[in-house]
Amino acid sequence: MLQETNIALFLAASLALIVTPGQDNIYIVTRGIAQGRKAALFSAWGVCCGLVFHTTLAAVGLSALLAGSAVAFSVVKYAGAAYLVYLGIRTLLSKEEFAGSEEAAPVNSGSIFFQGVASNVLNPKVALFFLAFLPQFVSPDDGAALQFVVLGAIFALLALVVTSVVAYFSGTLGDWLRSKAGFATALRWFSGSALVGLGLRLALPERR
Repeated sequence: MLQETNIALFLAASLALIVTPGQDNIYIVTRGIAQGRKAALFSAWGVCCGLVFHTTLAAVGLSALLAGSAVAFSVVKYAGAAYLVYLGIRTLLSKEEFAGSEEAAPVNSGSIFFQGVASNVLNPKVALFFLAFLPQFVSPDDGAALQFVVLGAIFALLALVVTSVVAYFSGTLGDWLRSKAGFATALRWFSGSALVGLGLRLALPERR
């Protein structure tokens, strides 16, 4: 079973990792600034549901398969990159969502939530992170799969709290900016370019 010392270390390490700027936080902030608080919050909740998915993969060992197969890793990686680029291009071409606050189209909560889930699920680096991170706090002799699930759930809950705070404040800023005449075009280009940039960052090889 999980020991109190391990749990304390896990909580500290998890919080440090969650608050570190990364693809998920950048994605949420981008949504918040460009489309407001509601879009940011649903994006954050979608991302956290994606973390639950990766926890399940780690628990059943599928992440190990992804880590060991260059083809599987590349397929997921480029699918995720293509999806982010697609969202970015669609954002650049969509003017309605970034009109002034009185003219803006209503935020489709379900679509925003699903996009957050997909953004996280289609990032193979998250799967490999869970495969490398969670075993550090798991006892292999005592229900490892269950421990994976418990630790993953704790990580997802912590992420839910932190990303919701990030979403709230970035969304508040976005709502204020969108109420100012002349900011709509700038926000649209900022959001679209950021999403395309995230996709390209995911697709390109990392520097060693």
